[in-house]
Amino acid sequence: TLTLTLTLTLTLTLTEEKEEEKEKKPQERKSKPSATPSNASMNPPLTEISKDDLLAELARRKTLEDEAAYESEEDDDDEAAPPPAAYKPSDFPERVVIVGSGPAGLSAAVYAGRAGLRPVVVAPPLGGQLQGKGVEVENYPGLFNVTGPDVVALMRAQAVEFGATFEGSTVTAVDSTQRPIKVTLDTGSHIMTHTVIVATGADSVWLDVPGEYEHRGAGVSSCATCDGHLFRGMDVVVVGGGDSAMEDALVLSRTSKNVVVVVRRGELRASKVLADRAMEKENIRFIWNHTVEEIKGGIMTVEVEGEGEDDEPKREVKSVVIKEVTSGSTQEIPCNAVFVAIGHSPNTDFLSGQVALNPKHKGYLQVEGMSSVTSVEGIFAAGDSADANYRQAITSAGSGAMAALDVERYLSEHGLGNEEEEFERQMLAEMMSESSSEGGG
Repeated sequence: TLTLTLTLTLTLTLTEEKEEEKEKKPQERKSKPSATPSNASMNPPLTEISKDDLLAELARRKTLEDEAAYESEEDDDDEAAPPPAAYKPSDFPERVVIVGSGPAGLSAAVYAGRAGLRPVVVAPPLGGQLQGKGVEVENYPGLFNVTGPDVVALMRAQAVEFGATFEGSTVTAVDSTQRPIKVTLDTGSHIMTHTVIVATGADSVWLDVPGEYEHRGAGVSSCATCDGHLFRGMDVVVVGGGDSAMEDALVLSRTSKNVVVVVRRGELRASKVLADRAMEKENIRFIWNHTVEEIKGGIMTVEVEGEGEDDEPKREVKSVVIKEVTSGSTQEIPCNAVFVAIGHSPNTDFLSGQVALNPKHKGYLQVEGMSSVTSVEGIFAAGDSADANYRQAITSAGSGAMAALDVERYLSEHGLGNEEEEFERQMLAEMMSESSSEGGG
C-alpha cells in the first residue's frame, strides 16, 4: 500500500543519510568548523529526528504523491478510468471477503465497512435477482419509485462510502482447511482472508419455454409477494405443485380476479394444510397433469403523461399454452401474468463438501440458530443462500447486517486485526528504537 511504500522509502532514505554522515565524520574532525551555517544544520542527523517529524514527513510525501496522481488524471481525461473502489491485492490477509453483491452482500459490506474492516466484495458486476428486477420495488421500507438496479446502485454507493472495495470476478472455490482461508477466483488468482460471508443468493428455477425470458419483469415472475400487486383484479397463472406454488396462489387470490394453478402431476406435493387452504379458495382453479409449453405476449404502447404516446416498447403477457402430459393435447389460457413457482437453486456449489447444508432444504447452507454462523469456523452465511423460506430483499439485507456483526465479533474474539497497519507500526517502532540507541551511543 501507499503507506507501507512511503515507510520503506523513508527508511531507506534515512539509512542512506546516516551512512553519509558516518563517512563525513572523520573529515569533519580534521576540518575546522565554518562560521557560516552548513547544510547539516538545516537537515538534522537521523539521531535527532523525532517520531512526530517522521510521521510529518510521511504525510508530506503522501500529499505530494496524491497531488501528482491527481494531475496525471487531469492530463489523461480521455483514458478509461478504473472502476470506483476497485479491489487491489494486498500482501496481507483480508479481514473479511463477502461473496455476492445483492442486498445481503451489500448490507454486510456497509456494516463491515462502518466497523473499519475494509470488506472486499467479490461478485460479477451484473447478476442477482434484485439487479435484474426492472419493475419498481415497492416492498422495501423507505424506498419507492425506484427499480431493482436503482436499489442495488444505492447500496453499492453506500458500501463504497464506508471503505468497501469490489472485485468483479466469480468465486470458484473456498479452501477452509488452511488459515487464513483461501478464496479462489475464476481468473485463477486468489484472496487470503480471515473470514468469508457467503451471500450468493438462490436462483429461481425457470421453465425454459418460449416467451418466458422475453417477458421476465413484464408479466413473468418468480415472486408473487414482490409482483402480485401489479396484477390486481386480473387473471394470473401459477405453475407448480409444491408449498411455494400454494403460497403464491394464496397471496395472489387476495388481489387477482382469478388464479389458475397448472400442476404437472395429478396431485400436489405441498403440505396438506397449504393444499387444503388453496383448494378452498373460490377464485383458485387447478389444472392437473399439464405442463407449460409457451408463454405468449406482445408489445403494448405506453402512454407517458404530458407526452401522449411513447414509442418505447413494453411487453405484456396475454396467454399461456399448456399441454396434457399423456395425450399431448394443448390448450391456450388467457392471462395477464405467469408466476413460476417450481423451486429455487442456491448458489452454494463452490462450498460443496466443506460447509454443512440444511437437511430440509437442498443446497441451502445450515446456520446455527438465529445467527449466520455455519459449520465451518470463519465462514458465515447471509441472504437466500441460507434462507429457503422468506427470500425477500429486506430479509436478506437484515441477515447481511447480522453476518457482518458476527464477523466483527469473531475477529475480536480471535485477536485478528489489521495486520498491515500493525506491520507499519512495528516498522516505525523499530526505526525509532534503532535511532534512539545509535544516538545514545
